[in-house]
Amino acid sequence: MGVRAVRYGIVLFTSDRGITPADAAAAAERAGFDSFYVPEHTHIPVVRAAAHPRTGDASLPDDRYLRTLDPWVALGTAAAVTERITLSTAVALPAEHHPITLAKAIASLDHLSGGRVSLGVGFGWNTDELAHHGVPANKRRTVLREHLDAMRAIWSEEEASFSGEFVNFGPSWSWPKPTQKRIPVLLGAAGGEKSFTWLAKNADGWITTPTEEGLGEKIELLHRIWREHGRTETPEIIALAGRHDAAQLAKWAELGVTEAVFGLPDRDAEEVRAYLDRLAGKLGLTGTDRR
Repeated sequence: MGVRAVRYGIVLFTSDRGITPADAAAAAERAGFDSFYVPEHTHIPVVRAAAHPRTGDASLPDDRYLRTLDPWVALGTAAAVTERITLSTAVALPAEHHPITLAKAIASLDHLSGGRVSLGVGFGWNTDELAHHGVPANKRRTVLREHLDAMRAIWSEEEASFSGEFVNFGPSWSWPKPTQKRIPVLLGAAGGEKSFTWLAKNADGWITTPTEEGLGEKIELLHRIWREHGRTETPEIIALAGRHDAAQLAKWAELGVTEAVFGLPDRDAEEVRAYLDRLAGKLGLTGTDRR
């Protein structure tokens, strides 16, 4: 596998405190980063049966889960103060929204940003949250697929319609259409045969989990399943990084990782901007468009 240049991105765990998405995205773009991501939870049910993937029980590792901003409003503010950096989610939960209205929001953002949007999606670990939106836990993959298919119809067809198990609407008009011919969809999920099969059928790339292990073997599995499903282009592979580790980044490049994404600390704006500048220096970014 040939070594490709790795892009570098930032994910801001948005909340109603600390640096704003607009400020963080603008600072990331000035520092030379290629991409900017935000997460999504519409709400967190107080009483939950679902275990968090990192804690293994109903406890949460960060109180920002309770405080996340709407991702499309957050990215809209970021789009208004940036020109180059791509705008995405790590991850959004389209199953929790009606696809007609969500398609409108995403198409509007892509139109207004000049075609800079991609859509990172997840199945949703918080099945209690999904249940409040009427999504059965054992059907969340099906609901996500239908919502994506319905949105793609709206984005690409002049008179769009859709008929599925969970989504149905007759011929309809909806503009704007996205500036891009196709909005890239990235699946954020633990690497495995089931997730990669869904990805090869429905998405364009993979976002790892923060604690993903055995990345080399999983990337090989992804490429095998990808080819078996007749996909000829190369899948995007976005690895969520912790601290800067030059050796790890070099290894990821050899494995075929296309983008490494670093989380921002939960600090005030001045501290976050200083962190971005330090990280950019370690990565050798110059503050100019690297692409």
